[in-house]
Amino acid sequence: MSSGQQHPDLRRVDDRLVRRLVDGQFPLWAGLPVERFPSGGTVNAMYRLGEDMVVRLPLVEGGVADVATERTWLPRLAPLLPTAVPEVLGEGAPADGYPWPWSVYRWLPGRIPEAGALTEPVALAEDLAAFVAAMGGITLPHAPKAYRGGPLAALDGPTRAALDELRGLPEEGVDCDALAAVWQDALRAPIWQGPPRWLHADLMPGNLLVNGGRLSAVIDFGCMGVGDPACDLFPAWNLLPPGAREVFREALGVDDATWRRGRGRTLSQALIALPYYRKTNPAMAGNARHVLRAVLSDRP
Repeated sequence: MSSGQQHPDLRRVDDRLVRRLVDGQFPLWAGLPVERFPSGGTVNAMYRLGEDMVVRLPLVEGGVADVATERTWLPRLAPLLPTAVPEVLGEGAPADGYPWPWSVYRWLPGRIPEAGALTEPVALAEDLAAFVAAMGGITLPHAPKAYRGGPLAALDGPTRAALDELRGLPEEGVDCDALAAVWQDALRAPIWQGPPRWLHADLMPGNLLVNGGRLSAVIDFGCMGVGDPACDLFPAWNLLPPGAREVFREALGVDDATWRRGRGRTLSQALIALPYYRKTNPAMAGNARHVLRAVLSDRP
């Protein structure tokens, strides 16, 4: 996905660079149309290549490791999941002044769902639960640790710092005291005692595709790995309305402690995102505001 926040180390890419990279490394696709695909993401740029493919290039060094992660694991995960996932068709290498590996994927049709505008929220909740359950049931060995799959307490410092920053932004109208209480409740929840489970670990609306209101694909597996299953409960608050949220929880059989940790993880991500993206990435900031409202409506 393309970057909506101007990171200080942002790598500039354009159509001409992508054209040179493709033509130089994949002669079979030389001459196919190349067109930037707009996105609200923050780590990668995406370019349509012809009708059936997409080129994905990291924009920051922090996204480079994700390229190898997806190349290694997506072919193994795809047969085990009920939903389409990206298929790597070409493994690009650094060239023409671009310093990092990049990939060509098969294009997955669909649109990004928008919280508050779902046409089939209950069915989508069931689809999401089926995907999360399938991920959690995978037993492939030698799994990496998920980017967000560790102890919730590790997020305490940045979460409280974000709350402090939002207290200085009264125009956002954030009830920081109420949200701090939700965060404290999540920290008090018992930690996960079971074995680490496979996670997507970044189930933001921008990483989901829907068709006819139903989940058609899940993309961007750069954060995948094993960890606390609470990490894959994000859609409960960043996308689903209250009734569908309960369907999602019941379909997964989530216990109270895991639900509280999941709510806390989703809250932490939104609190950190809002002050960072509020002026530069409307999609990320808007979803963060939605999460804060959803969490307060679902607070203990």
